[in-house]
Amino acid sequence: MSSNLKGLVLAGGAGTRLRPITHTSAKQLVPVANKPVLFYGLEALRDAGIRQVGIITGDTGDEIREAVGDGSALGLEVTFIPQSAPLGLAHAVLTAEDFLGDDPFVMYLGDNLLRDGITALVEEFRASGPDATILLQKVPDPGSYGVAVLDGDRVVSLEEKPAHPQSDLALVGVYMFTPSIVAAAKAIQPSARGELEITDAIQHLIGAGMRVEAHVVTGWWKDTGRVEDMLEANRLVLDVIEPRVDGEVIDSDIEGRVIIEAGARLVRSHVRGPAIIGSGAVVEDSYIGPYSSISSDCVVRHAEIEHSILLERVHVEDLDARVEGSLIGRDVTISRTDAKPRAYRFVLGDSSVIGLT
Repeated sequence: MSSNLKGLVLAGGAGTRLRPITHTSAKQLVPVANKPVLFYGLEALRDAGIRQVGIITGDTGDEIREAVGDGSALGLEVTFIPQSAPLGLAHAVLTAEDFLGDDPFVMYLGDNLLRDGITALVEEFRASGPDATILLQKVPDPGSYGVAVLDGDRVVSLEEKPAHPQSDLALVGVYMFTPSIVAAAKAIQPSARGELEITDAIQHLIGAGMRVEAHVVTGWWKDTGRVEDMLEANRLVLDVIEPRVDGEVIDSDIEGRVIIEAGARLVRSHVRGPAIIGSGAVVEDSYIGPYSSISSDCVVRHAEIEHSILLERVHVEDLDARVEGSLIGRDVTISRTDAKPRAYRFVLGDSSVIGLT
């Protein structure tokens, strides 16, 4: 086996569960603690000593290329690999065959977050030399995931979203493979949903007598596919931030772990952490509560925000109720108007959800 371990990051999914945000943006670029979800995975690969990374892209490929560039800012050499259609994870492996060559690789789903990174797991994979290693975590609803049955640390069987799960161990969106997975992906047939499932390809390895090991993840793991997951991931990441104040703080109070980025202005406001205020943001006469991420160039005036993510250039002004549990897309304006007759006026994308008090 070649010792050159590569990374393969999947960033081609449509993000239907994160609409309306993802009508105009790749789901992998929605920020958690003001950093795109995708970048956490890329940094985890880099920190594990991986330099060459292929990124599988779909319809949002141009946006992902623009965000990542050539990868040098992250210490990576990035190759972009367009996938004709989202035809399954094993199809993504086949799409990347030329990039992967004869090298082993780590496959990382671009909308996943692992608290403890993958460095120790990669070292174990290199040392132990199995044909594949899968990451697992105990979940309360295993029927929503690929599920594994183990004998010790060896994988006996895998099943994709089973109606009657045989264990509570779900596949985390990180896999480590030798080139044998390419042949397995070529040997399987599409599933009932028309996709080449990675679970079927791994099952093919098991059936051929190859060694597939499992590692149960103990730190938190988040698949950020839904709004609730994004807010929860935001909370988990903010919980461990190192506070710093690089921006301007005028007649304001800061409590707990808070990051105020350079160029941000806090005026006559109270911020209770953990929270992050991005560069160029202006917060005036407002309260920013725990687990809030205010992206760059936002404006918050005479408003209260808690447990929410505001993307770039959101403008929130003169609200008499707190904004909480919200994910607000780029360039959105929420404000009070004195116009008569008194009425609500909305310009909303598909799948928006609004709760009025």
